[in-house]
Amino acid sequence: QVQLVESGGGLVQPGGSLKLSCVVSGRIFKIDTMAWYRQPPGKQRELVAATFRSGTPTIIDSMKGRFTVSRDNAKNTVYLQMNSLKPEDTAVYYCNADVVLDVTMRTRNYWGQGTQVTVSS
Repeated sequence: QVQLVESGGGLVQPGGSLKLSCVVSGRIFKIDTMAWYRQPPGKQRELVAATFRSGTPTIIDSMKGRFTVSRDNAKNTVYLQMNSLKPEDTAVYYCNADVVLDVTMRTRNYWGQGTQVTVSS
């Protein structure tokens, strides 16, 4: 059983910062892509950022310069540092991971339960 648990969401004023964390636990051989998505109220879920076991992380253009994604492979954790937050960043933020389950490279995709981020004065 694999679980993804996000933390770090909350209420913040415009211009503020939050750092989200997502810990992957359970039966894990290794983790390939780890990503953050978000779903604003009344809208579809959208990709925010992605990290890979090696290589350069990807941030969606509209969030470049404000958001930073990083991961700690030893801790099976991915982070999303969000600065200069705007009301339009209000959303439920979800962690997503491609988890390799065993030496046969059997891989499954998992989602966290989401963490609410509200940007409001």
